[in-house]
Amino acid sequence: MNLDEHLSNDSLTLIAQGSLNTEQETQASAHLDHCTLCQAALERTSGGAEWWTETATQLRVDEDDLPPPGSESWSAVDFSVDFLDPADNPSLLGLLAEYEIHGILGRGGMGVVLKARDTQLNRFVAIKALGPQWASSEVARRRFAREAQAAAAVVHPNVIAIHQVQANGRLPFIVMPLIPGESLQQRLAARGQLELIEVLRIAMQAAAGLAVAHEQGLVHRDVKPANILLEPGIERAVLTDFGLARAADDRTLTQWGVIAGTPAYMSPEQSRGEPIDGRSDLFSLGCVMFEMATGETPFQSESTLALLRRICEESAPAPSRLNKQLPPWFDSIVLRLLSKNPEDRYCSAREVSKLLENCLAHMQDPATQLPVELKKKFRWFRWLALSFGLLAMIGFCVYLCYREKPIEKIESPPEIKEEFDPSWNWGDKELRDIRERLDALTPGSPH
Repeated sequence: MNLDEHLSNDSLTLIAQGSLNTEQETQASAHLDHCTLCQAALERTSGGAEWWTETATQLRVDEDDLPPPGSESWSAVDFSVDFLDPADNPSLLGLLAEYEIHGILGRGGMGVVLKARDTQLNRFVAIKALGPQWASSEVARRRFAREAQAAAAVVHPNVIAIHQVQANGRLPFIVMPLIPGESLQQRLAARGQLELIEVLRIAMQAAAGLAVAHEQGLVHRDVKPANILLEPGIERAVLTDFGLARAADDRTLTQWGVIAGTPAYMSPEQSRGEPIDGRSDLFSLGCVMFEMATGETPFQSESTLALLRRICEESAPAPSRLNKQLPPWFDSIVLRLLSKNPEDRYCSAREVSKLLENCLAHMQDPATQLPVELKKKFRWFRWLALSFGLLAMIGFCVYLCYREKPIEKIESPPEIKEEFDPSWNWGDKELRDIRERLDALTPGSPH
């Protein structure tokens, strides 16, 4: 190929800018594959070797660039940082008010969670921002503002704290502590079922956080492993994402989320779109406990509608059917939480938290007695099991005896003749002799 066939400077510039159409790009790529002169010219046009080296360094992927575990469930919609103010530091995504945005922690259906640094207090925080695509929706803004109000109203070690709320700006956002560690969903994905002590510890703390919310008239409505954060070291469980929470008597935004929530953890009444209270969250907590102890959710189906129908109509299996190491009293707690009728569940999250605390103490120190109601049920179950076992043993022994020693045949007695024959009927002859002697001794007898 002579010099006239090389790519022109204008063509190289268009290639660097990515402005060629498909056909032109195909032809240029075919030429660049074997033309070292044009390759060098394109490199100079694009900035030279030094620029390429710097770019390669910036684009190199290391462990900090990998998405966190469990991110497969994130929204497929690409996150745009156009709403962020530009930052002088090229390592930042941008600025949001006084916060430096360092990265993305997670995405959801309506928003994104950002890793940020508070420049005023010099600390890292998590910012949940409403997605730009929802910012123009008044209903989405109202729902986001409701989440901020609900979460800010609950102050408890096992509920995510709220540092700041910006609900009316161009892009509404909530500032929360940056909790190190992982979510319960990530832990279950990595390890499967958890040890019973760990199950009780996490569920106890989640119930304690729900108790505070319920006592303030708030129902979470979306209790699930993804919304329980686990802080390492002290193993503190923190309930987060009050995006669906609202007052138990709040009938606003009904059409927005009549069955809002995560289907696998919904209560029957929530699945039917009926009014709910804190006992609906207890059903969801029972689903979470079941999954922690067995590695599976209590109700499963490939179809969402079929799943909701099972939740409403079918009874959950005992957790011990999937994990034989679980004690009967754990089955009793979980199955009561999963009762179809809210009246059959525990009365409050506070009661559940206290019950699980006592069970945890028993697991850590067997000398500590189980709660009375569980102890009675456990004793009744054990007595019933022993009784059935004893009856089975007795029945088996009887079976063996009759099988090895068949009953002997009993012959019928000889037929008694009607006529009197003293020669063979000894009994009648003897009776007659005795009667004759008595008659002879009786006074006034004719003999």
